[in-house]
Amino acid sequence: MRTLFELNPALDRAGLAARFAATGRVQVRDVLTPQSARELLMVLAKGTAWGMAVGAGDAPPRSFRAAETRDPQAQQALQQAARNAEEHSARGEYGFRFAHYPILTAVQEGWDPGGPHEVLLEHLNAPDFMNFAREVTGLPGLHKADGQSTLYAPGHYLGRHIDSHVAEGWEVAYVLNLAREDWHPDWGGYLLFLDDDGDVVEGFRPRFNALNLFRVPQPHLVSYVPPFAPLGRMAVTGWLRSG
Repeated sequence: MRTLFELNPALDRAGLAARFAATGRVQVRDVLTPQSARELLMVLAKGTAWGMAVGAGDAPPRSFRAAETRDPQAQQALQQAARNAEEHSARGEYGFRFAHYPILTAVQEGWDPGGPHEVLLEHLNAPDFMNFAREVTGLPGLHKADGQSTLYAPGHYLGRHIDSHVAEGWEVAYVLNLAREDWHPDWGGYLLFLDDDGDVVEGFRPRFNALNLFRVPQPHLVSYVPPFAPLGRMAVTGWLRSG
């Protein structure tokens, strides 16, 4: 796992920092070395026990482990939670549904001691990445990262929200994309940023080996993945914190 998370040494850190300072967001393409990105993709594609995250309105989000998605009783609860999310979204309220593996929870609860996701979380909190994040964002107080693996399959989406949990020390959201290299715009799954009128002011296509960084709070969403889209919109996501 030595190459699981190795930053590309050729990144233009000054240029990335200038872009982030101007807009509060940036997409860092080819952020990892090619070998490291391929190895991390293999962990997500072949070594992740995907569960499901579902949320609606102000209620606490639900997280279903992989085994629960195959249990008949838990399936009923998941289906009800998904319907509730869709009903909220149909009314223009907050809702979401996507496959995930909650890395921080898995590490804290010992789901897979010493496994690749635990190693990944260590890399995200190691000096190489944290120093890079501080340099690009201009926020010297960043000192820790959480994380989850995410997979947006057909029918999945993340509704408009702002990530306002500043009391928890959230400063910057990150999305380390490992999507299919041929990801097509018609397949959705875009990270979209909105103004106060609901207009899209910028959007990032899911790309292979691309890191999105953006200040929170700011309005954003992940667009709906339609039924005809293939599997492959995978990422590692989370927040960089000052507290």
